[in-house]
Amino acid sequence: MEQRAFTALGGECELFGIGADVGALDRGEAWIHKMHKQLTRFEETSELSALNASSGSWFTVSDDLGALLRESLRAFEVSGGLVHAATLPALLAAGYTRDFSLGGTPTSAAPAPPAPLPELLEIRGREARLAKGAAIDLGGIAKGWLADRLAERLGPNTLVNLCGDLFARGPGESGEGWPVGFGDKTVLLHDLGAATSGTTKRMWGPGLHHLIDPRTARPAVSDLREVSVIAQSATDAEIYAKVALILGSIEGPKWLQGRALGWSLT
Repeated sequence: MEQRAFTALGGECELFGIGADVGALDRGEAWIHKMHKQLTRFEETSELSALNASSGSWFTVSDDLGALLRESLRAFEVSGGLVHAATLPALLAAGYTRDFSLGGTPTSAAPAPPAPLPELLEIRGREARLAKGAAIDLGGIAKGWLADRLAERLGPNTLVNLCGDLFARGPGESGEGWPVGFGDKTVLLHDLGAATSGTTKRMWGPGLHHLIDPRTARPAVSDLREVSVIAQSATDAEIYAKVALILGSIEGPKWLQGRALGWSLT
């Protein structure tokens, strides 16, 4: 089994392949670094930063960014508005203005809660337009979407883990599935995605963390610290985990029923 471990997208990434083409994992790692540079909000030269700077005007987007923006609109709909890509102004107000490794910055008054995403983001063909003053942070949606896409690229028996958002494709080494840590147990995943959403790994002060509740434009207040979810794709698992964490230990499991294939709440 071939494997790679590297740092990208703000965390630790792992690629595993059984019977993969020679060099496939190297190409996969290179692609993730390329996408990181293209999609980060922390670099003024990234495509995402250029889109945010163009708010109010039509902007030509790459195929990858266009697909992710459409995925963000789908996530907004699936989540009932709780997964909202245009909460970047709230993140900045909460003090998350630079790469997390550099620490938080002083907070400012929270902005008004954002309008529904379809009112802030339009897409037509290969162009996108943000409403004036709107700004996008693709965050976890990008990690889930990239994990799904990369697993397709690497081969029929692969696992892609991007900072906790993962897709396990094929039967793994044992033929029964890929072993994945899930809460306090290990599960075997075969053609399934998983993701974890939490508030403690990116916390820089009391009540200050990266998970914004779009209903308040403030860091979410929840009795849960971490939610892990299994779903048909890493993207869906990321959406579901974030919704459940925001909703909390009572409403979260109710919402997950009929959507997720499994979950762990802490």
